Amino acid sequence: MPENSTEVTAAGIARLAGVGRAAVSNWRRRHADFPKPVGGTETSPSFALREVEQWLRDQGKLAEIPLRERVWQQLAGHPAGPVPALVHTGCALLLLRDSPTAWREIVAVSDEAMAGVLSLALDDLLAARFGPAAEPGRAVHAPGRAELLPSVPLLRGAAELAAHNGVRETFEFLLGRQLDANPRQYTLTPPGLAALMAALAETGKQPARTVLDPAAGTGALLCAVGRPTALYAQETDPDLAALTALRLALHTDSANGCALAVRTGDTLRADAFPQLAADAVLCHPPFNERNWGHDELAYDPRWEYGFPARTESELAWVQHALARLREGGTAVLLMPPAAASRRSGRRIRADLLRRGALRAVVALPAGAAPPYGIPLHLWVLRKPVGGLRPSPELLLVDTAEPAESPAAGPGVTAPSGGRDRLDWQAVHSAVLAAWQSFEGEAESEGESAGAGTGEDRSGRAAGTRPGAGRAVPVIELLDDDVDLAPARHLPPPAAAGGPAELIRVRERLTETLGLTGTLTPPAVTPSDPAHWPLTTVGELARAGALQLRTGGSGTGPVPVLTEHDVLGSTAPSGSLPADGPPEEPVLVETGDVVLPVLGGGAVARVVDDATAGAALGRNLQLLRPDPAALDPWFLAGFLRGTANNRRASSYASTATRLDARRLQLPRLPLAEQRRYGERFRDLAAFEDALRLAGRLGGQLVQGMYDGLADGTVPPK
Repeated sequence: MPENSTEVTAAGIARLAGVGRAAVSNWRRRHADFPKPVGGTETSPSFALREVEQWLRDQGKLAEIPLRERVWQQLAGHPAGPVPALVHTGCALLLLRDSPTAWREIVAVSDEAMAGVLSLALDDLLAARFGPAAEPGRAVHAPGRAELLPSVPLLRGAAELAAHNGVRETFEFLLGRQLDANPRQYTLTPPGLAALMAALAETGKQPARTVLDPAAGTGALLCAVGRPTALYAQETDPDLAALTALRLALHTDSANGCALAVRTGDTLRADAFPQLAADAVLCHPPFNERNWGHDELAYDPRWEYGFPARTESELAWVQHALARLREGGTAVLLMPPAAASRRSGRRIRADLLRRGALRAVVALPAGAAPPYGIPLHLWVLRKPVGGLRPSPELLLVDTAEPAESPAAGPGVTAPSGGRDRLDWQAVHSAVLAAWQSFEGEAESEGESAGAGTGEDRSGRAAGTRPGAGRAVPVIELLDDDVDLAPARHLPPPAAAGGPAELIRVRERLTETLGLTGTLTPPAVTPSDPAHWPLTTVGELARAGALQLRTGGSGTGPVPVLTEHDVLGSTAPSGSLPADGPPEEPVLVETGDVVLPVLGGGAVARVVDDATAGAALGRNLQLLRPDPAALDPWFLAGFLRGTANNRRASSYASTATRLDARRLQLPRLPLAEQRRYGERFRDLAAFEDALRLAGRLGGQLVQGMYDGLADGTVPPK
């Protein structure tokens, strides 16, 4: 099939040219020779990729399309859809990795011949990796010649991209793009959370070598497991199961002894691994399901701790996980906070505690995983070993409070900011330290001769810091509610510093309020509006006076300047994914001006020395001015003008998008720019002081309420 059969939407054209969608709409209106739609709908047309590329080159808007963008556009515009195209690509990349000699022979022939030979080669490869084609529920099946023929140009391009970036990295890049393009279609487990869950499961005397994920999703949890000997996965969605199987196959190698079994099907109704006794189970189950099989599964042997109510699907997943563990094996499940306290599940929770199956409940910060507005829980379970006394305690850990903001200083918490603001390193350290200490003391008690009934180890297992965690005697939890929410049993974090901390916050607030007084702008003298000659950011970029960059991709250990950091004027708080696109991130430099793309607010941040070196996050644009032509504070100040932003913004039904190229600036000499820049810098300092005063004031007020309520602050 010819390459020009690939279609691309207006959003894809904007990505190719590095512009906003509004620019593409303008091109269509202003240029009669712009390619005509070849598909799609009237409101969302699609265009022939080859025609679009040629038009962009002819207009001087595109020198050369990066290979990764070409491959992505071929995949996104595939006639059968992006998911089948991604499955074909994953199969081809697996063949390229495992049989590079065979691949070179296959690609040396014509497209039609390649489709036929490749189909036969994939049949043998997939049978060797995933079992015979007749295996019930096998996730990946070899595509036939007719299915592969439209994919041949894509597969050739993907192989070329893999030669530069690596096989696994290429698949991760394409899969990541597909997931980002369809955020409502997939429930994702963020890499930081997956790493934490895998680390909790692997802690212990016997490392987890055989691991099951019964609700595999995109396979993120199993990809986080280190050095497994066997991975088992089951997923209801056949397309997602196929992508997960290929992702895991590219993360592991059968030659190194790692077996892989991925099956399609409803885990609770049709378990694909009924005889499995795994070392560990990792699971991010679907939440709040009513149709999970309650009526059909009333007498299922997995309900060892009680038959879950129709509204307690999560407790069905908990018991399924325990049923698939060997004795002493560990399960880690992501749970909604309601599962720890709903009355309909109290009998099952009580039995899990009495028999020592539930070992820890960890409250995560809001934004750890979807739904991002809720502080989810991790449940750590261990299958009881026959003949051993159940543990008399449950570890409760609370990391749900926002982490300290480096920009705000000690005693000031950063504003809640969602998933991009999580300090995963701090969360990992706190949770693993508490869990390892708790496990170590539990083993010591179990090995001692007079273990007896055990005593309260609160403040020893998880440290003495209030609000962090403690080991709670099970007997204290077995009341009428059996409420296991950590917040109900741990002192509030605000009490950690007590009145002394409130005194420090009050002193900082007084100091900051004094600073705002000195920074208050002077009285304004009215004058007539100025009539300067104007230019646009796009014109300045073409003239070389500044550079335009867009953030949001790459991997690495550097911190990420997120959209929330720019809006809140805080230090970089994000992190790059360990398995993100194989690209170099855009690193910010002192004097850069950073703008949020979405939201419609007039915000521009000048990067200082403390922020320089961070990676530019997604939904941000960077303007790097030439200091010989533009003053950065002058640039940032005029870009914040309300009228300027309104002219440069496009409006959709749910969001506002800023096109930085359309923002206007007056043409002024550099000396005059610097005069304006000094005033804009003073305004930014005043704004930062007001923001800090608001945070300190809010913390002082809440601390006073809490102190008066718990008696640590007398009513004097």
